[in-house]
Formats: sequence, C-alpha cells, structure tokens
Amino acid sequence: MNTAELEKTENAESTAPVKENKMGVLPVGKLVFSMSLPMMVSMLVQALYNIVDSLFVSQINQNAFTGVSLAFPLQNLMIAVGVGTGVGVNANLARALGEKKFEKANKFARHGIFLAVCSYLAFLAVTLCFTKVYFRAQTDVAATIRYGEQYLYIAGGLSVGSFMQIMNERLLQSTGKTVLSMFTQGLGAVINIVLDPILIFGIGPFPKMGVAGAAVATVVGQICGALFGIYLNVTRNHEININMRGFRPEEKFVKSIYAIGVPSIIMASVTSVMTFLLNLILAGFGALKDTLQSVLGAYFKLQSFIFMPVFGLNNGTVPIISYNYGAGKRTRLVKTIKISALFATSIMLLGLLLMQVFPAQMLEIFKANGEMLRWGVPALRIISVSFIFAGVAIVFSSAFQSLGHPINSMIISIARQLVVLVPAAFLLAKTGNPDMVWWSFPIAEIMSLSASIFFMIKIHREVIRHIPDNE
Repeated sequence: MNTAELEKTENAESTAPVKENKMGVLPVGKLVFSMSLPMMVSMLVQALYNIVDSLFVSQINQNAFTGVSLAFPLQNLMIAVGVGTGVGVNANLARALGEKKFEKANKFARHGIFLAVCSYLAFLAVTLCFTKVYFRAQTDVAATIRYGEQYLYIAGGLSVGSFMQIMNERLLQSTGKTVLSMFTQGLGAVINIVLDPILIFGIGPFPKMGVAGAAVATVVGQICGALFGIYLNVTRNHEININMRGFRPEEKFVKSIYAIGVPSIIMASVTSVMTFLLNLILAGFGALKDTLQSVLGAYFKLQSFIFMPVFGLNNGTVPIISYNYGAGKRTRLVKTIKISALFATSIMLLGLLLMQVFPAQMLEIFKANGEMLRWGVPALRIISVSFIFAGVAIVFSSAFQSLGHPINSMIISIARQLVVLVPAAFLLAKTGNPDMVWWSFPIAEIMSLSASIFFMIKIHREVIRHIPDNE
C-alpha cells in the first residue's frame, strides 16, 4: 500500500462509524479510578519487590548488597529507556485512537515492539563491553566487584524481558486495559519475589546461587511478564494489531515516539545522577557519612510506597488525556487533569502523615540502629514536607507529555533535581548540621510546583483552550 492509499485508508477510518473507546465516554471520575487503580496496585507490588529483593541480598553479606546496589544506576537507566520509549508509544497511540486513525495506531504499536528490541540490543552491548569498567570506577573492593559483575552480566545481558514487558504493558494501557497491564507487571514481580529466596539460598531441589540467583529470579520474572503481555495484546487487545509480519521501520514514527520519549528518558535518568551527587555531599560529614547515606537509601526505598501509586495514577491518566486530546473533548481532558491532581495530592498527604507519625518504625524495617534512628527520624520528617507540593507537579508533568509538550516536563525535572536540590543540599551542608541538608527536598519541590503551574497556564492558553469540545 503506497502513501496515498494509506492516507485514504486513514481518512476513511476516521469517518467510519465505530464504537467509542471507554476513554471517550465513561464518566471521568469513574474512568480515572478504574484505569488508575490497577496501575497503582501493580506499582505497589513493584515497590514491595524492591525492598524484599534488597533484604534477601543483604542476608548474603554486606559486599553482596553493595555490589547489587552499585548495579542499580545502570539498571535504572535501562528501565528509563524502556519506560520513556513506552511513554512515547502510549501517548501517540492513544491520540491516534482518539482521532480514529486505527492503522496509524497499529504502526505506533509495532514500532514500539521494534524499538524495545533495539533498546535491549544496545544495552546488551553495553553490559558485555563495560561492566568491568563500570564497577571498577566505583570501588576497589574485589568482593564487591565480583558480586556486582555476577549480578549485572545476568540482569543486563538478559534484560530483553524487561524491555518487552514494559512495552507490552504500555500497549495495554494505551487502549485503556490497565487491569490486564496490572496482571503482567504483577506476575513478573510475584515470580521474582518467590524465586529470590529459592535461588539465592538454594531451597528444595534448587542449587544455592547467591547473587546470581537474585539476577536469575529478576530475569525469569521479567520474561514471564513479557510473554504474558504479548499473549494479552494478541488475544485481548483487539484495538491494535501487533503482527510484525512485513514490518518496516519508518523514520516519522520513530521521531514521533522519541519526541515524547526522550524527555521522559532524561527525566528518569536524572534521579540516578542526583542520588550519586547527594551521596558525595553526605560523604563530607566524615564519621557520619555511612549513617547518613544509609538514611538516604532507606528514604528512597520507603518513599517508593508513596510515589509509586502516584506514578501508577499517571500511567492510567496519560492515555485518557491523550485520547480526549485526539478526540477533541476539552471538558473531559481538563476534568481528568483536575481529578488526577486531587487524587495525587491525597496520596501524598497520606504519605506525609505516615512519615511524620511513624518515622522510627519505618526505619526499623532496615534494622536501623540507634545512630541511624537519631539522624533518620528528623530526616524523614523534614523530607516528607516536600510531599505537600509534589502531587500536583507530578500530574502536571504527565499532562504536558500527553499534550505533546514533554520538554516542559524535562526542564522541570532537571531543574528540580540538579539545578535546585543538589546545589541547595551543598550549601546547606556548609552549616555543618546534617539535618539542614534534608530541607533541600522541600525547597526543590516548591520550585517544581511553581514551574509546573507556570507551564500549565501557558499550555492552557496556547493549546487546551483551542481544543474543540466534541461532546
């Protein structure tokens, strides 16, 4: 089919009478709740996995825990590329469905599968070529390097399951099937959690594999989730067709995906840089550095139970906003953003309450000693003040991506973490009081919220108010 015939087909599809997707007709409040709840649950399962996995590995020895921890930034970069690419596919595909251009939506889905495979091959090369250099640049402890290499060669070298699982989840989310997406992510996480102790410690007929067992458990969980996601997209997701027979990559689709995806990738990657720099700042406190770095690590694991549900909420609302943008339904779009902001703020306020009332109990999950409690309790209470401002900013950031303005989200993320938070932490550390460093988090979130409101007003004036209201 040539270009003229394809355009003719797309135009015919856009005018043919078809059944409206639920994202264009279901009451907005019910729609946001029904699409986001499964994603929030799956994100909570993922947060639980992150903590359980760390607890099992730490039982081997401290070097094993450190080695796996040092592998995290590179793993996080893999996830960032997978998720960012998925966000680009998600937004473009949902918008194409809203415009009733179904062949175009199919092409975005197929390009998503293609780019997931390409991303894996790129990281396979990175893993094989740079793993030794990567660990030796961070530590000179032979045992830590050995454990880290064991883990990363498996988790990175066989990460095809991670990229394919993420992409197939995004395809399900793009058409509103977030419950099915929850099943794929939940299956992978549960298999990982179950296999962790079995393979690490050699339970039953399985050999004791140590750190390598943790990596194998991760890879097996991801591959199972990916295969289940492919099955669901083929058999249950009838609004798209991912049959790759005769597929040829097209530059315009790749550009459209990464126009939205690259800012998302950068945003997700910045967190690793910020964490690394904060650890360097905390290292300046001499004898307290290990305790303070442990507090920071504990905070990031604990805050995932608060932020992950908000990210799940965003995953559910991005296709709703994109769909109604493409369908020209301004009222539904605006109402989705407002309801999402209300939900996100409620979750963050609950997180604030928990960290203000139960900081010691939370830290004791990681067997915190007296010194860690001494510095950790005020740290959690100070950092959690930032939750007041974070919810709305996160929702607005996702809305920018859905409306085709991902650069705004990227600017805010980089400014919050690298331009404001890290310099503020550096300057506050000069006071000599570790407690002061944690105030950099609320300071950064206030900036983030202010910038988000500014950009939202600008986008409302330039984009949203010009969208027709085809109710």
